[in-house]
Amino acid sequence: MHDEFATLPDMIRAHAARDGGHAALIHGDTCLDYDALDAHVDRIAAGLQRDGVGRGDVVAIVAATSIDHVALFLAILRAGGVVAPIASSSSAGSLAAMIADSRAKLLFMDEPARTRFADALPDLSAAVVAIDGDPFLQWLPAEGAAPAPVVLTPDDIFNIIYSSGTTGTPKGIVQSHEMRWQHVVRGRIAGYVSDAITIISTPLYSNTTLVSFVPALANGGTLVLMEKFDAERFLMLAERHRATHAMLVPVQYRRLMDHPDFDRFDLSAFRMKTCTSAPFAAALKADILRRWPGGLVEIYGMTEGGGTASLAAHLHPDKLDTVGKAVEGHVLLVIDDAGRPLPAGATGEVVGRSPAMMNRYNNQPDLTRDAEWYDTEGRRHIRTGDIGRFDEDGFLTLLDRRKDVVISGGFNVYPSDLEAILRDHPAVADVAVVGIPSIQWGETPVAFVVRRDGEAASATEIRAWLNERVGKTQRLSDLIEIDALPRNDIGKVLKRELRDRAVRAHA
Repeated sequence: MHDEFATLPDMIRAHAARDGGHAALIHGDTCLDYDALDAHVDRIAAGLQRDGVGRGDVVAIVAATSIDHVALFLAILRAGGVVAPIASSSSAGSLAAMIADSRAKLLFMDEPARTRFADALPDLSAAVVAIDGDPFLQWLPAEGAAPAPVVLTPDDIFNIIYSSGTTGTPKGIVQSHEMRWQHVVRGRIAGYVSDAITIISTPLYSNTTLVSFVPALANGGTLVLMEKFDAERFLMLAERHRATHAMLVPVQYRRLMDHPDFDRFDLSAFRMKTCTSAPFAAALKADILRRWPGGLVEIYGMTEGGGTASLAAHLHPDKLDTVGKAVEGHVLLVIDDAGRPLPAGATGEVVGRSPAMMNRYNNQPDLTRDAEWYDTEGRRHIRTGDIGRFDEDGFLTLLDRRKDVVISGGFNVYPSDLEAILRDHPAVADVAVVGIPSIQWGETPVAFVVRRDGEAASATEIRAWLNERVGKTQRLSDLIEIDALPRNDIGKVLKRELRDRAVRAHA
């Protein structure tokens, strides 16, 4: 099992046979061991096959994290199906579009989701099934039910992950069992083994979560589930269960490190903490290294796959302003606008390839082609849309999303540079910079700032402070105070919303 490909449901079965009494899932006061999880997955998979789900059929889920949600996820795969996890924060129109795009046969929803989307349910193209309470119990086959075996290959589809929507209409990212297998293998290097205890505090529809969730279960560890992140609750669970691993996004790390009682909790069991999905400030990494036991690894990559970079911050404290180096077996390059590879020190778009790459965007061949870049030997890479550069040691520094670069007076202005400077101001708790149209400059940067409690500096003073420290083309045309930056469920700032708001303010 450790050397050859295996599917996630088959690995769950193997753990049940080998060490069935070992804890698999903990949620609140409920603990499910691998024997019970395997039987529950069988029962759900039998129900799915009874309702016509076969190899390659898509089943969608809109629900909070729970034991039943995890079991359903695994059961879809065991039945031969494809999982399409969907954010409960989606609009009704986006939900309908994603269900239609995925061609899901069934849509499982918990009670809050059924209530939220009640008016839209009659028009959906999939049959809706409850995943909680008596309706779910009534849907389930009898205890002891088991599905017909389905043999899956590495090329079979594991899931369709819909993009966060921060760049427009969500795209269905098609990923294979082989891609997830690569995460299983890589997870062992990060210590996802049978005695690992991993807290899952980001939603199951996110690839961020699955990068931790899949190897943790596949390698026989224990998952502690949080249906919603709360800093104090996370710290309590970590201490109580002696957590060894966690995958968190930067905004969660910030809330944890800012918690007034953080240093009172015993987090000494932690072996490894990981971070991905959004820019991770060097100062925040340094704070975590000082105060939180165990290693800290930043992972840079895309849901679409391609090349992945990794920064072991505890091993390279002098490289905290980077996202690290390409992991073993992965290739990352920087290319110019003409598609030519660039040397160290030069700035361009980051592209990458590896054994872990998406198959395609579902039903969108043109977008799939746009996301691909081929080298002179015909090898396929995935374009990241990120602007970056490598240093002489091979460490990658990210500057910004290509679409977010502000071109002011013909010069590239990187919002991340301005955000990094503004974070040094004592009155700034959080910040995002966007570009808006300008008659004089073509585009001009505008900052949105969340004020730190107790600081009296005015928006005008903060803007003047920043503008004294940057070049003429980088100067802010405006600084707007805001109570909180708009973010999606995994912490990415919704810059499109901020850009629209800034444009309206300057209309």
